[in-house]
Amino acid sequence: MVIVIGASGFIGSYLVDRLISEGISVLATGRNTLAKAHYESRNVPFIHLNIAERKDFEKMPERGVEAVILLAAALPANMQDYNPSEYILTNAMGTLNVAEFCRRTNVRKLISTTTYADVQNLWDENRPIKDSDERNFKYSGDHAMYVISKNCATDIIEHYSQQYGMDGVVARLPMVYGAGPHGSIYVDGNYYKSGIQTFIEKAIEGKPLEIWGDGKVARDIVYVKDVVKAFVLALKSNNARGVYNIASGVAVPLIDVAREVIDVFSSIVKKSEIVFVDKPCPAQSFVFDIEKAKKDFGYVPDFVPFRKMLLDYKREIELSRFEHLTEGRPKDESQTKAGR
Repeated sequence: MVIVIGASGFIGSYLVDRLISEGISVLATGRNTLAKAHYESRNVPFIHLNIAERKDFEKMPERGVEAVILLAAALPANMQDYNPSEYILTNAMGTLNVAEFCRRTNVRKLISTTTYADVQNLWDENRPIKDSDERNFKYSGDHAMYVISKNCATDIIEHYSQQYGMDGVVARLPMVYGAGPHGSIYVDGNYYKSGIQTFIEKAIEGKPLEIWGDGKVARDIVYVKDVVKAFVLALKSNNARGVYNIASGVAVPLIDVAREVIDVFSSIVKKSEIVFVDKPCPAQSFVFDIEKAKKDFGYVPDFVPFRKMLLDYKREIELSRFEHLTEGRPKDESQTKAGR
């Protein structure tokens, strides 16, 4: 059995689907009250679990667990107020509680995630960041405490790997694209539609797509199905251990993102245009080296180039598989943030 902690979230929803398709027995956990009925209707057991509460782990099975995949986290995108204690309680203490559960019940593998912002000061379109590069991040801004808490979580997993012989795997993820309950985010406490969500909606309506700056900012974007593919490969591998960049390995310029979104989502009758706005783009260029994941457990992204990702993204939107898991978002999603 594999336990997916955070199965009610965006990546978790896709991961449970992938594990089931692989014939792997799954126990789903999360805090979204809408998820229980969804999973149980598919014969997937579900436990309401708050990883920050150690007592909650008394609900968990003591035997027969092969691996735990930890996706639950406090994220800046989901938090309206600046709350450092929430990051520490959930991301650091929560990871410690999960690691202790694994140690106590002899779970051999723990897979989790970390943020690409832990190397933000190294971001450069022309220099792929390696898995082994040392952390170098910003100590200010709405992501700082989040990064600190995720760094702590990564170190906890590495400690348990070295101290107790556990196979600890941490996936460093850049922006993850895909259809699901994440089309809007908080940025510095303000609620906005994500950049890709804004582009897609405007393209469908045939409205202009705004780009701040010259559109040359290029970013490594990974598709959610490639992320869950990497998790399954790491789960099955005897070589996976440590931090891995799980990305596309390709930097896509913002202008190309806009062009491809228009081509895939705009109708022939009413085609969107690109409008350049004379404002500095808040985004930075970056790209990640994925050779270590390829070498250790055969990870090669399926949804590259970017257009291939968008075509599948469109199909998933039409299926609307995860709309029922949306909970706790403000009703007013009228604001947008260009270049995010």
